[in-house]
Amino acid sequence: MVTAIACFKTSSSSSSSSSSSFLTNLKMSLSYGSHCNVFLNLILLVITFSSCFLSEVCSSLLNTCDISQGSWVYDESYPIYDSSKCPFVGGGFDCQGNGRPDNSYLKYRWSPSGCELPRFDGQDFLKRYEGKTIMFVGDSLSHNQWRSFSCMLHAAVPNMNYTESAQRGGIFHLNFTDYKVSLVFIRNVYLVDLVVENSERILKIDTISSGDAWKKADVAIFNTWHWWLHTGRLQMWDKIQEGNMTYKDLDRVVAFEKGLTTWSKWIDQNINHQTTQVYYLGISPVHYNGTEWGSPGRRSTCANQTEPISGSVYPGGQVSGQPAVQRVLSKMTSPVYLLDVTLLSQLRKDGHPSYYTNKEHKGLDCSHWCNAGVPDTWNHLFYASTALPRHC
Repeated sequence: MVTAIACFKTSSSSSSSSSSSFLTNLKMSLSYGSHCNVFLNLILLVITFSSCFLSEVCSSLLNTCDISQGSWVYDESYPIYDSSKCPFVGGGFDCQGNGRPDNSYLKYRWSPSGCELPRFDGQDFLKRYEGKTIMFVGDSLSHNQWRSFSCMLHAAVPNMNYTESAQRGGIFHLNFTDYKVSLVFIRNVYLVDLVVENSERILKIDTISSGDAWKKADVAIFNTWHWWLHTGRLQMWDKIQEGNMTYKDLDRVVAFEKGLTTWSKWIDQNINHQTTQVYYLGISPVHYNGTEWGSPGRRSTCANQTEPISGSVYPGGQVSGQPAVQRVLSKMTSPVYLLDVTLLSQLRKDGHPSYYTNKEHKGLDCSHWCNAGVPDTWNHLFYASTALPRHC
């Protein structure tokens, strides 16, 4: 079961129950002899009816507003945090620290069509998730998101105490000890098994043996996509295995969907959804080909881009893996919430490190994102998914 962003519906049975309760209370109040009791009960009935009505209106707003659709608007109050004051920003994502000369890209806020996001409140999140573990599992885009969220919470309470630690296998812990909130990043670029057998690297798209660590999370946000497309020296496997069949190669989107299906079945069978909320971070796009957004010249990239694409439509169309994500998540039997960040990220050709992924300005990165920047909005959508139902 997939929800575009954690929208919690008011069920018909809940509505019927509220109506029935209203009528029952009305009959009870009219049966009382005391005028005072009648008056007090009428007041209670008005409050009950108003609460029920507001619940229905709030539910309607949540279910009709797709916060993944919208546009970017200039907002002088942004960014949410100053990257120079965040100890967790990450060298490869610290565009300002690495010498990026412009800063207007920091001033854009995502504005959904037809509704407003609640303002991000990091202290509110820390209080509500006290004693909880928030886990980010995936590739370097999950790392990007993890560092962004760390900075967002740190900016909310700059003087709170924290500890950091790292384990073998690409596992990183950040603990905000005053609130006992733990942010964990686990690097797992495929989510399925990658093993070495007889000196060959084999990507097993139908098995997961590293999932026990995921069960420790109160909230788990998963991501995979980019590494499924890599070829040449960036390709991390020599063969793909599915059951008893091995392949020298497969259509990459087909392989991705098979691997994601394995993950989805593992989640359905192994995660206790009474205690763990599961999210899937939608595909994060790249901007290496300017023809996608109408920029002249085949060599046009994210470099020297200083503003978003205007409007609510990306000229280059959807990412090839998006339909696979929708198909897989729609077949799941457990509640998994899709943080659908693809369109809003596609519109941000200006948000990548480009040449400012290091202080030497070597290499071109149109895949990752500057912190502060676009990943803050991914986390803002995550925050909204936890805050909106509470306001209802």
